[in-house]
Amino acid sequence: MVPNEIEREVLIDAPIDVVWRVVTEPDQIVRWFSQEAEVEPRPGGAGRLAFPSGDSYQLQIEAMDPPHRFAYRWVQPAGSVVRDDNALLVEFTLLAEAGKTRLRVVESGFDGIDWSDEKKVKYVEDHSNGWATILDRLRDYAPRA
Repeated sequence: MVPNEIEREVLIDAPIDVVWRVVTEPDQIVRWFSQEAEVEPRPGGAGRLAFPSGDSYQLQIEAMDPPHRFAYRWVQPAGSVVRDDNALLVEFTLLAEAGKTRLRVVESGFDGIDWSDEKKVKYVEDHSNGWATILDRLRDYAPRA
């Protein structure tokens, strides 16, 4: 059975306003996440993330609630139209915690996407490992930002 979401959490030794900038501003995103980043910072805004692997994702911003919640839907390849049946939801939730920031990322929507179970399982495996690596990079980068 394919899980409906991937969830990861990390405690970052940086204040919430710094982590918010690092997670939402394109010039910061390219330092820990993707090779290229474009983000129109408003609900309904568009964006794009490109990775060294050649993967590129089209974004649609779903929520921008500074400094607590940033969410977008992403679909491959870049240029695709984002729909509920072809795009997954990525949500970053930030919580201030004694001068640090607890960041939770959830990637969800596998039950509504029009992929085979085999493709979903491979994606979940790849992204479960990927989010762990990415959040380690974010945890190490944000205190210096």
